[in-house]
Amino acid sequence: MPSESPNRGIPRLASGIPGLDRLLGGGFPRAGITIVQGTPGAGKTIFGNQLCHHHVAQGGKAIYVTLLAESHARMQLHMSQLEFFDASVVPERLYLISAFRVLEEDGLKGLQDLLRREVQRFGASVLVLDGLVAAEESATSSREFKKFIHELQMHASMSNCTMFLLTGVSNRPVAPEHTMVDGVLELRSDLFDLRMERSLTVHKMRGVGMVGGRHSMRISNSGMEVFPRLEAVAPARRDDHSIGKLISTGLPELDRMVSGGLPLGSTTLLVGPSGVGKTTLGLHFLSQCSVEEPGVMLGMYETPRSLETKARTLGLPLARSIAEGSVELLWFPTTEGLVDEITSRLVETARRRKARRIFVDGIGGLQTLMHEPVRLSRLLAALSVAFQELTITALFSAESAASGGVHDLPLDGLSLHGVSAVAQNIFLLRYLELRNRLHRAISILKVRDAALDPLMRRFQVTSAGIDIDSDPLSIEKLMSAAEAERRRERGA
Repeated sequence: MPSESPNRGIPRLASGIPGLDRLLGGGFPRAGITIVQGTPGAGKTIFGNQLCHHHVAQGGKAIYVTLLAESHARMQLHMSQLEFFDASVVPERLYLISAFRVLEEDGLKGLQDLLRREVQRFGASVLVLDGLVAAEESATSSREFKKFIHELQMHASMSNCTMFLLTGVSNRPVAPEHTMVDGVLELRSDLFDLRMERSLTVHKMRGVGMVGGRHSMRISNSGMEVFPRLEAVAPARRDDHSIGKLISTGLPELDRMVSGGLPLGSTTLLVGPSGVGKTTLGLHFLSQCSVEEPGVMLGMYETPRSLETKARTLGLPLARSIAEGSVELLWFPTTEGLVDEITSRLVETARRRKARRIFVDGIGGLQTLMHEPVRLSRLLAALSVAFQELTITALFSAESAASGGVHDLPLDGLSLHGVSAVAQNIFLLRYLELRNRLHRAISILKVRDAALDPLMRRFQVTSAGIDIDSDPLSIEKLMSAAEAERRRERGA
């Protein structure tokens, strides 16, 4: 029998489309009707075929009815390029019907009789009707079309057959047929500047705890995949069960500055200009991973090969950690990509690997891919909650202007309004200039539930990685010398 997902006694039908059932609270209500609407090329036909092939693979029977001019041979040729397609199930378990001529000659009544007869004869538990717009155009009145939908709904219930009606996007604010069916999904394909992005919205789904809003979608050789917005599906923030537990940053002096280490399950924001050492600090953090306590790194700027070269130059064991399985490296360039796919892959990988440390190198890269930059703080909050649920300690790096200091927050290039509230800990890395030479300094702006060392420390990036000066007076002398230099320049 095909897979079902119960929901308080309501039988459910799994879609077979990754990510979609999570939006539906487990699947489609069985023996109901769902309208799937979208513009040409949005993915409606792929949706219908992928659903049918999954249902058949689970032991069910399905009928795919077309009311369009495209032949079944042509449709199957296109679908055969996708991994879910299985030609061997046609026609024994997946039956293809072209009803265009029946609709032309006998109208909606003839189409209704055909669907009723074939569902009963074939014993189908799923029916997809592709081209509902043709049926609507064939109706002599709106009342006749609504009657057609009503009778189809009754037949779905009596035959225990779940039906899907694929159609174009209606120009009407609320189409009458939408009020008569159990569910309404919309597939979209939109241009943002030069990039095209697909999305799916669940407008209506009776009897289930659906997740509203628009969600990213991708069509690849594997078929359709939906990536629910993390903010919409992340668990509620739970009580912290790890208070008092600390883990090392990978730098002993930095651990001393934060009273022994980072609180387990906390989120830390590394803020600083390009090249100051944020990625290097993150690699130190990941160097503490082991096979028993693995970690994950999400990179968006430096390629995996570049990161391995950097780690090797600094004497950090990133390549060895990847080879032995204690660190998994994910890389997504900022040229093209879906933010929701990236965050979904990250959380999925962390859960699968049972990770204990995560380093996200460059939240500015996530913001670059967003059409609504203000969403960044909500997304990072959802990520923080997801990591907390998995008892993961996370580091995020954020770019600032080269001259950024404490008084400059929010820093140039990346507004930290809302973002800083997400992080329980904030480390500031900065440059100091003296006599035509740049020096690096680190300070702690915020640490959750612990005393922090308020004194700035000078640090260097050496062949052995980051070396933090344990004497805070060295940076004080450096800053005093820099101030004296500025006074002399002003006096001159």
